[in-house]
Amino acid sequence: MSSEPNFTPPLPELKPVMEPTADERQWALLAHLSGLIASFLGGMSFLGPLIVWLIKKDQSAFVADQAKEALNFQIAVTIALVVSFAIGAATCVGFLLIPVVGIGSLVFAIIAAMEANKGVVYRYPYTIRLVT
Repeated sequence: MSSEPNFTPPLPELKPVMEPTADERQWALLAHLSGLIASFLGGMSFLGPLIVWLIKKDQSAFVADQAKEALNFQIAVTIALVVSFAIGAATCVGFLLIPVVGIGSLVFAIIAAMEANKGVVYRYPYTIRLVT
């Protein structure tokens, strides 16, 4: 056994993570919940996140990212609902899918809003990322 000291190489410097401000967290929360609000007011669930993204995309990277994520999810939900209606026109199975898509959209949007309010970058499962 040698008496040489144990040498550990220095760790690379880590860049500090920017913490979103309270205002940014509220806008991100609004981006996620605006899809639900818009869907109750006329079925255009993608309009809410789109508006938030267009307003805030140049002001906050966090809000822009979360608004795009919410927009992509709401587009995927809209596509799933259209497919469910089309299948429902041919069979009864499609009409059974509509409440599943609606409940899933509600649950995931609420989870995303809560995470965004904490300042966490949230990624929806089961989504198509069309807007990048």
